[in-house]
Amino acid sequence: MTEQIFFFIFAALAVGSAIAVVSLRNPVHSVISLMVCFLQMAALFVLLRSPFIAVVQVFVYVGAVLVLFLFVIMMLDIHKASMERFVSGGQLGVIGLLVVLVIEMVLIVSKSKLAGISVASVTHLDGSVREIGEALFTKYILPFEVVSFILLVALLGAIVMGRKEVK
Repeated sequence: MTEQIFFFIFAALAVGSAIAVVSLRNPVHSVISLMVCFLQMAALFVLLRSPFIAVVQVFVYVGAVLVLFLFVIMMLDIHKASMERFVSGGQLGVIGLLVVLVIEMVLIVSKSKLAGISVASVTHLDGSVREIGEALFTKYILPFEVVSFILLVALLGAIVMGRKEVK
């Protein structure tokens, strides 16, 4: 029962900080909200009894990715760049997007096979490094390669954005 209470607390904080990431105008505040979201995700991994994944979440995302984001923010001249919004509706657009996402999640969960699975039928995984490595490089090799390609494209995009224009 207490695990469920902690789950709902961590999940609510993660969703709230994720909303703050996309709705705050100051990029530094958005990065801090992203850090809070990553820490909440690590707490959820601890609740799922995967301490290795929680530590990797903190080291890789909070320690490395957020530092990279802060360096990019510092390299870009935010004061000279125009701060235009992507959605013309502003806050109303974000709320509408959230409503659509919640409706989609409810439809997916109600129609999926996951709704009927009992807890006893799930196999217990201890989350060891060996088990994660075997699953990552055998069963999930294609998603692993797709994610590595996406990270490569993001790295190239950060390099292109960080370059100074030669006049």
